[in-house]
Amino acid sequence: MTAAALVAAVPAGTSPKDRPRPRRERRTRMWLTTGVVAVIAFVVNIPWLNALMVSFKSEADIAHSPVGAFKPTLSNYANALWAAGYDFPKFFQNSAMIALGAVAVVLLLAVPSAYAAVRLGLGGRLIMNASSSLRLLPAIFFAVPYFLLMSNLGIIDTVLGLVIANSFLNLPLGIILISAGLGEIPIEIEEAAAIDGASSYRTLYSIVLPVLAPTLVAVAVLVFIFSWNDYLFALILSSSNATPVTLGAANFVTSTGIRWGDISAASILSTLPPVLFAVFAQRYLVSGLSAGAVKG
Repeated sequence: MTAAALVAAVPAGTSPKDRPRPRRERRTRMWLTTGVVAVIAFVVNIPWLNALMVSFKSEADIAHSPVGAFKPTLSNYANALWAAGYDFPKFFQNSAMIALGAVAVVLLLAVPSAYAAVRLGLGGRLIMNASSSLRLLPAIFFAVPYFLLMSNLGIIDTVLGLVIANSFLNLPLGIILISAGLGEIPIEIEEAAAIDGASSYRTLYSIVLPVLAPTLVAVAVLVFIFSWNDYLFALILSSSNATPVTLGAANFVTSTGIRWGDISAASILSTLPPVLFAVFAQRYLVSGLSAGAVKG
């Protein structure tokens, strides 16, 4: 269709603002937005890309030219996986147990807490204010109390201790997101279930949770990532038995020097599970995080 025909197709009295934009302008704006996002993503991921490049370099290439041309090698990954004194499989297993355990605890506690606050009115304002306040506090604020608590309970340097620490650190986030998701669910659905004789527990687990699934997946992904990437509590509450991959990479800092290639390889391997988890759950992550963002 020519430009003249396009103009003729617009009803009389239509202002220029209401006329359809040319396809070329929309395409240009789309490419511009894509370019800006790509540049931002590249800049944000420069540290990870640099670590990826260093992980394929030999120690000689790293010392000679950290950012120059090099001959790729897999020796750093071999050292990270099978080097003597560095038990990567055990560190990986500890991180998986800690992250999955924290996800399970947060969901088990956050779902009934948020439902009681939003739907049943049991301490709603108090719970939400407390969750928001705790989430704003820096993690270092809880370091000493958690260390004393775990010491008194005798669970220092155990996976259970780190699961408890990460669970309660991420519990406020879970309550906030699930409460926002509950606000998007029409109350009429639950009222209809109550008329049919369903109890609060039956309504929650049979009706609300299936509708709330995207938000629950978003909470699970975020708690998994935050727990997997935790370094502070791993440093304070573990020494050898419960060491996760984030802390285990420090074993390549030796008395004779820092083995940058091995540290980079271990770091790249440790980032794969949360990245893959987030990529496969991206659809649920976006819809879950956007819950409560739009009203009306």
